[in-house]
Amino acid sequence: MEAHVAQYSSRLLQQEKEIKLLAAEIDRLKNFDCLEVSPSLEGLRDENTKLKYRLNVLQKSLQEERNKSRKSMININSRVQEIFRDAIKAAYPDLENPPLAVTPSQQPKFGDYQCNSAMSITKMLLKTSEQKVSPREIADHISRNIPDNEYTEKVEIAGPGFINVHLRKDFVSKQLSSLLVNGVQPPAIENRKKVVVDFSSPNIAKEMHVGHLRSTIIGDSMCRLFEFVGYDVLRLNHLGDWGTQFGMLIAHLQDKFPDFLTVSPPIGDLQAFYKESKRRFDTEEEFKKRAYQCVVLLQSKNPDFIKAWKLICDVSRKEFQKIYDCLDIKLIERGESYYQDMMKDIVQEFEDRGFVQMDDGRKIVFVPGCSVPLTIMKSDGGFTYDTSDLAALKQRLFEEKADIIVYVVDSGQSVHLQTIYAAGQMIGWYDPAVTRVVHAAFGVVLGEDKKKFKTRSGDTVRLIELLEEGLKRSMDKLKDKERDKVLTEEELKAAQISVAFGCIKYADLSHNRMNDYIFSFDKMLDDRGNTAAYLLYAFTRIRSIARLANIDEEMLQKAARETKILLDHEKEWKLGKCILRFPEILQKILDDLLLHTLCDYLYELATTFTEFYDNCYCVEKDRQTGMIAKVNMWRMLLCEATAAVMAKGFDILGIKPVQKM
Repeated sequence: MEAHVAQYSSRLLQQEKEIKLLAAEIDRLKNFDCLEVSPSLEGLRDENTKLKYRLNVLQKSLQEERNKSRKSMININSRVQEIFRDAIKAAYPDLENPPLAVTPSQQPKFGDYQCNSAMSITKMLLKTSEQKVSPREIADHISRNIPDNEYTEKVEIAGPGFINVHLRKDFVSKQLSSLLVNGVQPPAIENRKKVVVDFSSPNIAKEMHVGHLRSTIIGDSMCRLFEFVGYDVLRLNHLGDWGTQFGMLIAHLQDKFPDFLTVSPPIGDLQAFYKESKRRFDTEEEFKKRAYQCVVLLQSKNPDFIKAWKLICDVSRKEFQKIYDCLDIKLIERGESYYQDMMKDIVQEFEDRGFVQMDDGRKIVFVPGCSVPLTIMKSDGGFTYDTSDLAALKQRLFEEKADIIVYVVDSGQSVHLQTIYAAGQMIGWYDPAVTRVVHAAFGVVLGEDKKKFKTRSGDTVRLIELLEEGLKRSMDKLKDKERDKVLTEEELKAAQISVAFGCIKYADLSHNRMNDYIFSFDKMLDDRGNTAAYLLYAFTRIRSIARLANIDEEMLQKAARETKILLDHEKEWKLGKCILRFPEILQKILDDLLLHTLCDYLYELATTFTEFYDNCYCVEKDRQTGMIAKVNMWRMLLCEATAAVMAKGFDILGIKPVQKM
């Protein structure tokens, strides 16, 4: 991904060359203006106009590229990697694909970054040319080939062949100033990609439960990250809004509300309505037959049955929206019904390509490397989830023209989705080397007993009740800390919502999504350790420093332009470097889609800030009067940079901090 830096510079140079050539061509054409008008001259003048237009477009494009380049935050790790990539190539030009290992140093005595490639190169040389060279010699040879650059102060060789890299303080200081002047900007990206994220995806006529929580929260955060770096993101809610279950729901609707076509039915509890229809379907043979007839009429697009279907969907949609409003989730609804008209063509395409086999009247597809075949048509001629998922994949590839498709679905669907992806590759819909189609799998939510999270009666936990409980507990927590005595009613309400929903989201996102996690309100709301409660309190404390020193935003902006950020104290230096690791963290998540990395980083940033604040006076007061005697503005700027990065991190996680708590 980071090869864009070299390509970016090359593209700018190419544009500049083209502009010079075009400008010279325009000057040449100007010489014809004094000649008598002729058809050939008219052609030249048309060419002149076109060239001027092209020149103008290119100049604007070039300026935009330069502005982006100046504003984008630099991924320092990637830049250091590039330096060592060049150094290794210069030192060992005959070595094919030499290993490149650059990581942030764990201890200050080992510098700021560390290159650990020498040991691996030793093994490669021994294997390829039978040369016996010590890692330390190789490290020395690499070090002597490091090109001049603006990032590194010095390199040192340590131990058996580690290369310790020390960054230049003036470079770090300038990057911090740039962050404050331009705001927290995304790292430069090579191309603007189209991304489709399939997440949340509850079923119509069933309430959203805690199982939908993870997909909704994780999917939203991924979308926020993709949007921040400048990708074109389509947030899709793949609702379960089609299928045989609608037959029994419509049949039950006809019996319970026979005038539903003229009078809107008062279905208050759709979950109870679903359970009633399911009980009848399982116990009443006549009802079951009628339910199947309703399915056939619905699939044939009978207007009355389409209206009944829409009524049921609308009731569910309103309930889902309450959840999405609470969690500030934006989605475009595109359920299974959206793909119904495409399914016949999908079956035909697989048949035409010779991939379909018959099995007891079913049409199935065996996919190489997959243990379970796909059923693309049932023996009664109906379609399946396999068919609709294939149709959805094709639509996203060919109509949406997606470069990246992410399915945020639980781990239990892994085999199914991998088979769908493999079938898409087999039939030639996409090349995984060009288009990234990925299952962002996640584990289940457990109760504190480490069993699947359920109510005491054994029912699935309703999501709306969980959110209401979160609001109650966060208010109790704020009142325990007597925040109700210092905050206005409006500020208290904002803090309650921020803590409640922020803690629920962070508890999920701070765990590796692949693992199961234990849902515990007590742990979530604990303001010690790696929790949203701790980070939100830390953020409000950082924001209050400038406010209590009577420094407003305008003064901070002026200082950002005029005041050099000093990094002489070890804690200033540590904090400055930590702040600038933000683009590196985002790049890692773009690569592996593991959001807990961002949570870990924000916690590290908050604790690093605490070390800085405990050791470095930002505001010095007169010991006798308590009045402000001196403001160390460069340290105030470090506070502001920390808060700015934390705020952007919260935004990507879907958490809304408050100024007062």
